[in-house]
Amino acid sequence: MSAKSRKYDIPELIEAQFQAGSRGRVLKNLLGITSVRKMNICEKDYLIRTADDVAALYGPTHSFSSADICAMHKRWLGSIYVWAGQYRNVMMCKNDFPFASPEHIPALMRQLERGPLQKYTPCSGKTLAYVVEALAVVHTELVLIHPFREGNGRIARILATLMALQVGLPPLDFSSMTGGGKGAYIAAVQAGMVRDYRQMQSIFESVIRTTLAVHGRR
Repeated sequence: MSAKSRKYDIPELIEAQFQAGSRGRVLKNLLGITSVRKMNICEKDYLIRTADDVAALYGPTHSFSSADICAMHKRWLGSIYVWAGQYRNVMMCKNDFPFASPEHIPALMRQLERGPLQKYTPCSGKTLAYVVEALAVVHTELVLIHPFREGNGRIARILATLMALQVGLPPLDFSSMTGGGKGAYIAAVQAGMVRDYRQMQSIFESVIRTTLAVHGRR
């Protein structure tokens, strides 16, 4: 048995457990949901509600912290998972690309707070070029850390939207990150491993263009 398998077998790591009856497809949850489709709907509904709540909670002069990110995650998924808002204790990877090891997450989140979050928030009063840079750096670094067991990309998008709202932009439209744009997005995240944010900046330029077009602004 591999070290990774043994880690997932540790009983106290509830975040590594799956809901009984889900055939290993749905994480253990407080609602007893066993269907992937129902869980996706539930998480999406709660996310929409959370996005509205936090938009009213964090104003244009707010400087975001790691505690804010945990609080948003807890607000979103706290009714679904007992570990919501807590840093993960399991290894995670996507397409063989590993995210930060659990033991490094607290220190990395402190670095995110004292570095990019302190530098780039609040975004109010900044130029559009500065906002694109801020969104690209913060989003990439947060996704690379992947602090939570579930919902990292979505929390990173909520944070990006809140930062954009600080500078007077409408809620961001992330459709260019999905579908045909997903490959470019993954490549942009991976480029961030060497602090190369140019690809992610291009993606956020596209996100902002799409957003402004949807809202009839240029």
